[in-house]
Amino acid sequence: MFYPGFRTFDIQTSDPQCKIHGVVGGSGPPVLLIHGNPLTHVHWHIVGLRLAERFTVVATDLRGYGDSGKPRGLPDHSNYTFRRMAQDQVDVMADLGFKEFMVAGHDRGARTAFRMALDHPDKVQKFASFDILPTHHVLTNISREWALKSFHWFFMAQPYDIPEKLIEGKEDYYIVQKLTKMGIGKGGFSKETLAEYARVCTPENIHGVCEDYRAAATLDFEMDKADFEAGRKIKCPAAIFWGDQSHTEKFFDPLKAWPQYCENVVRIRPLPCGHYPAEQVPDEVTQELLAFFGS
Repeated sequence: MFYPGFRTFDIQTSDPQCKIHGVVGGSGPPVLLIHGNPLTHVHWHIVGLRLAERFTVVATDLRGYGDSGKPRGLPDHSNYTFRRMAQDQVDVMADLGFKEFMVAGHDRGARTAFRMALDHPDKVQKFASFDILPTHHVLTNISREWALKSFHWFFMAQPYDIPEKLIEGKEDYYIVQKLTKMGIGKGGFSKETLAEYARVCTPENIHGVCEDYRAAATLDFEMDKADFEAGRKIKCPAAIFWGDQSHTEKFFDPLKAWPQYCENVVRIRPLPCGHYPAEQVPDEVTQELLAFFGS
């Protein structure tokens, strides 16, 4: 429905507990597209179809999201770190025959791609980020205003199973409020995509999301802090985009922040949208990625 002409797959990762669901189509150099919370690979469908005219496009569901595996979180949350999520995606690309590839990520997908570019510099050729600041930067530059708008970072990170129980039975209410009213820079979704995101918003998905945020506040932060203090940066060409109506614009300074984490930022600019560029301004996103990945 969303990716006509693409092939659907469910690929076993190096974690026996998790398969990754996704689609692949087009021809040319490989590009991996990774979604954020609380979305799925469907988030990229407009942009992905257009990129497939020049690239082989792979769009996946992160573990814990969509139709990918949703293993129970380990006590230390290590099976939901961005390092583990990045390894999932590297496993998928290897299974599809791609030893090297370009990647674009939004929200949690951008954090996954960020860690992937650090952990697998031999595989990630180019890195594009949409509407995030690095986790380390966010958690060391928190303001009261940002925290009020982004309270889910801390709500979802509470110990098991407090947030899970509070959302249980209210998944439909949660997903609509999350995507259309909570925070800033919301909206821009079609009825079809909203219905798809509601379909996969299950108790198992909510647990996966909570484990994602628990890992981010603990293990992921410590990994990023160690890399930052060691001066370790992403070396491949990077393109950084964010919505001029989003929290990234209103509460941070991406132009100053990102060069602290990437050695080679070749494109960096806001887009005329909120937090969901690929669905709110797909034309601009497509143009930027064609220019970046095609150069």
